[in-house]
Amino acid sequence: MPKTIIYQLLPRLFGNRNRTNCINGTKADNGCGRLNDITSQALAAIKDLGVTHVWYTGVIEHATATNYSDYGIAPDPPHIVKGKAGSPYAIKDYYDICPDLAENIPLRITEFEELVERTRQAGLKTLIDLVPNHVARHYVSDARPDGVFDFGHHDNPNQAFAIYNNFYYLPQQPFVAPIPPANGDPQWQEYPAKMTGNDCISASPTLNDWYETVKLNYGVNLFDGRSAHFDPIPDTWHKMLHIMQYWAGKGIDGFRCDMVEMVPVSFWHWAITAIKKEFPDFLFVAEVYNPALYHDYIHTGGFDLLYDKVGMYDTLRNVITGFRPVSDISNAIEAIAPHRGHMLFFTENHDEQRIASSFFADNPRRGWPATFVSATLLPNAFMLYSGQELGEKGMDSEGFSGQDGRTTIFDYWCVDTLERWMNDGQFDGGRLTPKEQQLREQHRHLLQLVQQHEAFVSGEVYHLTWCNTTFRVFPWVRYTQDEVFLLLANFTNAKLQMTLNVPGDMFEKCGLKPHGFYHAEDLMGSGKQISFFADVALIKGFEVKMKPYGCMIFRLK
Repeated sequence: MPKTIIYQLLPRLFGNRNRTNCINGTKADNGCGRLNDITSQALAAIKDLGVTHVWYTGVIEHATATNYSDYGIAPDPPHIVKGKAGSPYAIKDYYDICPDLAENIPLRITEFEELVERTRQAGLKTLIDLVPNHVARHYVSDARPDGVFDFGHHDNPNQAFAIYNNFYYLPQQPFVAPIPPANGDPQWQEYPAKMTGNDCISASPTLNDWYETVKLNYGVNLFDGRSAHFDPIPDTWHKMLHIMQYWAGKGIDGFRCDMVEMVPVSFWHWAITAIKKEFPDFLFVAEVYNPALYHDYIHTGGFDLLYDKVGMYDTLRNVITGFRPVSDISNAIEAIAPHRGHMLFFTENHDEQRIASSFFADNPRRGWPATFVSATLLPNAFMLYSGQELGEKGMDSEGFSGQDGRTTIFDYWCVDTLERWMNDGQFDGGRLTPKEQQLREQHRHLLQLVQQHEAFVSGEVYHLTWCNTTFRVFPWVRYTQDEVFLLLANFTNAKLQMTLNVPGDMFEKCGLKPHGFYHAEDLMGSGKQISFFADVALIKGFEVKMKPYGCMIFRLK
């Protein structure tokens, strides 16, 4: 089995070739990528990076300021939509595809099914978002199958909580949006108010709340100390399982599940067990941030992969910016030791600031050691965010998403690096700068190398920080019975010449001979070499030269 490497992309941004953008622009102003823009040629180029799965973000229909009433889709009040395009996490119809992404809007489901098949033909697997905690405040499904009722259809809104209600209500209180209607638009009428998606028990949520969403009720009474009421099984459980079965039946290979901790683990156990009974290889990825819950969501909930944001991501970010020593990387590994095969490492995603942004590293080269470590440190999964391999800065001020170092998920926009890499549909990087081409090739070379050697796919790790006290260079070993690789990551912008200490214990565990001569050249192509006599190195170590932000792999066996 290959190492799981996930490539996250937003079709709305990925395929957009409109080079002229205006702040807060409409779809007509700024353009929009479509599912059909993700061609077989594009997928082949993604596959060539060493990728195994593509996470298509924002494909399910969500609330938007764009009016599609001509196609039988009820328009959304703009003042309860974030941005002109809307948040992909404010789902408006769980059985439909976002019409923004369709070339032929009435055939949008067919176009999605064709994308899934193209992805499969490219040797890749398809992931999409499951957003189980909340829906758009204006949720109305026009694509639901016969016999399926909308969320809230049978609710009693006079009860703040009831096991058969899909929503939580604030009886006798009207909803008040934090942004008033503009341009004579009508006020959104909601009475009684429903609880907001981030558990805000207020009929007047603030701009900092998820005011555009409504919390779903899984049988947890948020008005009574979060007491659980799971017998009989809440109606929301059945509705969400049906949604999961619907998309699994479309041929997708897994879900990235949003805000998993806000949904009871008992539901996940029930639903994931049911899905895997029918689709045994279906992949469930959890966005989860509380390490104290990792065990429950893996062993009770049944998740295959969990975000390791507060562990490895936060550690690497602080190492890059100089606030923590490289030895803390080894500590982060130890902290997840019981769960490490289930952790998903990343250095960028749609929620985090771009490495190359002025808010983070300000330079993709400075962040390269963190990506190198994330992809090679352990056998667990790794995720690459679209544009990261090109050094995308995310420093545009797109509209609702201001200049914050993130690429917008709320606005219609053309991402400069991606558009130039697409090169008018050739997907060959023909208009990238030499530095951007080099960075992409660096990612491709590393991830392909990882997939080619069992030591990186399933091998063990040996830490060398305990016998090397350098603050800014991280050394470690990946090994199997047949292969041994020494890896080093330089987190400094300086050429280094250092003595690397290697203990006898490493030689013993990795099956290396403690006598004889070792010589190896960097597999990452730096031209650097190492040479040492084992018996001398065990006493004095051996010399290593490194380039600024250099990352090297030496095969010792």
